[in-house]
Amino acid sequence: MRLSKSLFVVLFLVAFAAIPAFAGPVPSKTAANQSLDSRAADLALVRDVAGNEEVAKVLAAHGFTPEEVNQRVAQMSPQDLHQLAQNLDQLQAAGLTQQEWIWIGIGALAALILVIALS
Repeated sequence: MRLSKSLFVVLFLVAFAAIPAFAGPVPSKTAANQSLDSRAADLALVRDVAGNEEVAKVLAAHGFTPEEVNQRVAQMSPQDLHQLAQNLDQLQAAGLTQQEWIWIGIGALAALILVIALS
């Protein structure tokens, strides 16, 4: 009976720790009459990020040359280009975020404490 309670508590904590999904606001697309200066600024920002050494290596590994990247970025609609420029800081590499690792660590620590306390 005691083991089943411990197992239930551990499973509950693991399930609870796996839940942290927080929604954030998503900016709307810009108006169709976006100024040329704004487009040029967005274009420069996206090209600067695409020119980053690490990003360029990944793009090259996927078969994109810098010229192809610049050409495709230039062909983007003003709305999509602006949205990409605004959300560049939100792009993440594959894997868990730091906050998710913290929640996993807290859950594991809580489970360990409960197992030790209930033993």
